[in-house]
Amino acid sequence: MKKSKQTTRDTRYSSYLHPRWWPTWMGIGLMWLGARLPLKIQWWLGRRIGDLAYRFAARRRHITEVNIHLCFPELSEREQQALVKKSFQANGIGVMEIGLAWFRNPTSFMPITRVHGLEHVDSALAQGKGILLLGGHYSTLDLGGSLVTEFIEADVMQRDHNNPLMNAVMTRARERRYGTVLDSRNLRGLLKQLKNNRIVWYATDQDYGRKGIVFAPFFGVPAGSITATSRIADRSGCAVVPFSHFRREHEPGYDVYFHPPLDNFPSGDDMADATLVNKTIENEIRKHPDQYLWMHRRFKTRPSRENPDLYRKEAN
Repeated sequence: MKKSKQTTRDTRYSSYLHPRWWPTWMGIGLMWLGARLPLKIQWWLGRRIGDLAYRFAARRRHITEVNIHLCFPELSEREQQALVKKSFQANGIGVMEIGLAWFRNPTSFMPITRVHGLEHVDSALAQGKGILLLGGHYSTLDLGGSLVTEFIEADVMQRDHNNPLMNAVMTRARERRYGTVLDSRNLRGLLKQLKNNRIVWYATDQDYGRKGIVFAPFFGVPAGSITATSRIADRSGCAVVPFSHFRREHEPGYDVYFHPPLDNFPSGDDMADATLVNKTIENEIRKHPDQYLWMHRRFKTRPSRENPDLYRKEAN
């Protein structure tokens, strides 16, 4: 039987002493140093990282432009381009915040963090069937998740990093904050945690290919949307609680939002369920649309294989 990725991670730092890992160690060292800077300076540096990426990461800029154009048709071309640039800056700050999540104790950020709707988590836990925290890929992904664990005990599902050393650092950091760090494909482990009335962070808002999906609207655009959320909720009886996390625009600080569990979920209708999930995440994104990971090809998988690739640039 093939071992799952969950059992083959090597998080021992002693395994990465060979010189080929030294460039990665240098990058990790810079992240560690950056995490010691005052928050305002980190945000400023993050915006500059975003500006550089906007200028030189042409492919990612194009993907972001396509997504913003599809999802915000009500904006003028100038407003769309401004949102694209602001999104790069927000995600640049997110790069700096990875260091905060991995190398700083989130307790130090509690004075500038506000939590909303924690009562929804308490009432859902009282049902004894566990909670699937329905998150999204916001630019505050790592730090927001770290802040969440200051208010609740939770587990997390993660897609392992392609660089084994970076994965070791990321996993060890998350293991300090979360109870269990599950591989994103470890459905059995997820169901076990829910059976034990645990809270598990879970995100469904990316394009995972054509398997096990329906094409539900996301900002009005048909998007390949996985049906696994319905299956998990059906098998476990867990509550599906939407949550999000954003940095505040006009003052240093963060907001964490928990919402009431999805009503009548699962409904038995995969399309209706996926539409509800997408709409729920969409509503959160609209709070701070720049703080979402628009660089991902969310509409890569098309309803028909004959549909044109939305991200292909036309030849001049």
